[in-house]
Amino acid sequence: MASIKYNPNGQKGKITYSSDIVSGIVVLSLQETEGIELIPSKSKGIKISFEKEGIFVDISVIAHYGYNVPELAYRIQQTIKQMVESMTVYKIAKVDVHVQSVVFPEQTPVPVHESEDPEEKKNA
Repeated sequence: MASIKYNPNGQKGKITYSSDIVSGIVVLSLQETEGIELIPSKSKGIKISFEKEGIFVDISVIAHYGYNVPELAYRIQQTIKQMVESMTVYKIAKVDVHVQSVVFPEQTPVPVHESEDPEEKKNA
């Protein structure tokens, strides 16, 4: 758990953020990014570490076919940085994006009609 002393207007006290809150913000930012899916696992492919320089985020995603992968990675980095920094007092030091695979759209099989049998066409 990370804690930050925050003293607006000279008030005493501190605000404490758990890593789960930051992780939730990262998941929310990924859900807002079109063209990706999270890796289906318990950790959801997200690793967060709190360091002196700021927060280091390491995520793994699946890209959808038809999207430019470098642009997706850049949008993910920018969205995570913007959302975490606007919702907490933390700064993002680094966001590493790992695109694990690309999902292709499912093609529906073309049904073969019995009337299209070449033998039937010859006899007709």
